[in-house]
Amino acid sequence: MTQNPRIAFLASSTDGAQDAAAKLTERYGQAEPAEADVICTLGGDGFMLQTLHRHGGLGKPVYGMKLGTVGFLMNHYRDDDADDDLLARIAQAEPAVLRPLEMIAATESGASVGSLAYNEVSLLRQTRQAAQIRIDLNGQTRLDELVCDGVMVATAAGSTAYNYSAHGPILPLGSSVIALTPIAPFRPRRWRGALLKADTEVRFRILDPYKRPVSATADSHEVRDVVEVTIRESKDRTVTLLFDPEHNLEERILSEQFVV
Repeated sequence: MTQNPRIAFLASSTDGAQDAAAKLTERYGQAEPAEADVICTLGGDGFMLQTLHRHGGLGKPVYGMKLGTVGFLMNHYRDDDADDDLLARIAQAEPAVLRPLEMIAATESGASVGSLAYNEVSLLRQTRQAAQIRIDLNGQTRLDELVCDGVMVATAAGSTAYNYSAHGPILPLGSSVIALTPIAPFRPRRWRGALLKADTEVRFRILDPYKRPVSATADSHEVRDVVEVTIRESKDRTVTLLFDPEHNLEERILSEQFVV
């Protein structure tokens, strides 16, 4: 990275994030994302995911600062950051390379919808009736029928989010593993999911889509009334997040496993 990188400051709509963006822009200037050397996001994890979906294709490293409710993917923001040497923090930051999941969802109407997920792809029942889902891995049926509220596939970075709330495992960063986790499984009642190689192709088939409709969500992009959902790790898309050395993403994921 250049000694004086061009920074694109992107802020969520909250007053705190907007105020911080104004202070930082006045001190360091403002570049368009496509022209920047680094993108600096100001907000919470939700805004970080929005930024990755919107600008991840640019290949720019992203340094986030928490000015939102949840900030697992963010660095700390201090009130005096506008007077601090942000350039030094960025220069000393440690990179974490994330590879998202690719989702292709086929709907009852015959449409095919694609989307990326940096945290997880989740399937959820749309009505009071439990979903009935068949699970294929690399073209082979592994579970003939999962009766459940839903099921998800989570990345390592996303394993501490919805996946963990559903009692799924926390995955070490760089483990090349993804988590397949059921949500409130009714049958098989004792099935708790599986750990899969990251290059595994996961296919969910909805067994009764008309009586028991299901939606699929890649991060925050929802597709309703799906009949089949295929998920695989992206082969050509990565994003790089930057973290302060004392609290990098690998350390955060490890620390989450010792919270009591």
